[in-house]
Amino acid sequence: MFVCQLLVTKLQMSLDTVSVFWDSMIPHVMWERQSYRRWQHWQTRRDSTVGLGMDHVKHTGACHCGAVRFEVWNSPDLLVFDCDCSICTKKQNRHFIVPKNQFTLLQGWDHLTTYTFNTHAAKHTFCRICGVQSFYTPRSNPDGYGVAPHCLDTGTVRSVTVEKFCGKKWEESMQNHQTIKGMSKT
Repeated sequence: MFVCQLLVTKLQMSLDTVSVFWDSMIPHVMWERQSYRRWQHWQTRRDSTVGLGMDHVKHTGACHCGAVRFEVWNSPDLLVFDCDCSICTKKQNRHFIVPKNQFTLLQGWDHLTTYTFNTHAAKHTFCRICGVQSFYTPRSNPDGYGVAPHCLDTGTVRSVTVEKFCGKKWEESMQNHQTIKGMSKT
């Protein structure tokens, strides 16, 4: 639009002058186009990470055999829950919670299988080849994922804070916990 306004103003000049002016504007127009493309790319990237703090990083991870791979956007400082419900105790399941839009399964959908029990709200997904659960859909946050920090690739985690969660008294613990439900919201 800026270039068009300048051209309208310059049209009052002779054709030779306009030709010289236009030739001098081509690099400027090309720069504006490249700048706009960079802005569009940034907007797309920003829109895909709405709700993410500036301190979020992309973590990648996998199951043991590598058939299932994922990426997740979260802080480099992880808040990990150590639940003592029956299944988390058996699996030694420690996890951090993220909204669904911050998690992407990169490969291995066909290698996943799911186990449910009791209320069937939690979806315990694991690799059918190696048996590792690298993520799952928790009962507390069906609109998010619980990700196992020990399945993340090295290099993006700065610190891990572990918080005990009494899964043996799940309903009571959920009422008393002020923030866990909101962890899967964007």
